[in-house]
Amino acid sequence: MRLVAVTKGRSLEAIRSAYQAGARDFGENRLEEALPKVDALQDLQGVRWHMIGHVQSRKAQAVIGPFDLIHSVDRLKLATRLDHFAAAAQVRLRSLLECNVSGEPSKEGWDLARPEAWPEASRELVQAAGLAGLEVLGLMTMAPLVDDPEAVRPVFRRLAELAKQLTGSDVGRWTELSMGMTDDFEVAIEEGATIVRIGRAIFGETA
Repeated sequence: MRLVAVTKGRSLEAIRSAYQAGARDFGENRLEEALPKVDALQDLQGVRWHMIGHVQSRKAQAVIGPFDLIHSVDRLKLATRLDHFAAAAQVRLRSLLECNVSGEPSKEGWDLARPEAWPEASRELVQAAGLAGLEVLGLMTMAPLVDDPEAVRPVFRRLAELAKQLTGSDVGRWTELSMGMTDDFEVAIEEGATIVRIGRAIFGETA
């Protein structure tokens, strides 16, 4: 299990404090906020930065290098662009493919909300995993915000089911499941999460 401390809106001092407490994986949602932090905290040894937010196609090149893992490869077009830039940099970009399990219009990712969409989504996920510049480790999802974490258990279970189905393909590893945040990470872990993304439970409420 890997805990990614979500540092969106957090100060450099707060991140340093979390590092001193033992955190080594930090997640950012926006490149504009992430890149200055990555640069300012280069003195911290053993830190791994994660891009967990939406990546615009026109900014795809900027994620090559600073991040240990991209959680939010959310469409085939983006995967193809990342593959192009990774190949040019002669690296394999460690990635997760983001899936929209809940069907919320505000969520990014491949459509897993409708059973009839699974075959096409699965084909595209395998196609993305077959790109030479990407090292696809598994899947990511964001559950709806609800008062009762049990209400989102089916979301996490559905993502885990898809990962099991994809394990039979010839490409991708499909062993990592990035799912669960402050309000629902216990349920996500019970359903197979290998990475949880925690902000408020570590840093407290934002001002």
